[in-house]
Amino acid sequence: MNPGQEMFYSFFIERAKDDKKEEAKALLEESFARQDAGTFDKAYFEKMLPKYMAVIKPEAIEEVKEAMEHFASRL
Repeated sequence: MNPGQEMFYSFFIERAKDDKKEEAKALLEESFARQDAGTFDKAYFEKMLPKYMAVIKPEAIEEVKEAMEHFASRL
């Protein structure tokens, strides 16, 4: 993981539901692998967004959504 990925990983995992942390880790690992391979694009991001949101604590959804939208704006 690069430093930006590590920072987002920590941010995301802290906000994941306790019973969904393993699923969250798997989602992030897949996404980071796609970033490294150059296959992470806006279409993939939009397809995966519901899966990301499903593992986040309800009180953290807006905060995570804002961070992810900021990232998506750079794709």
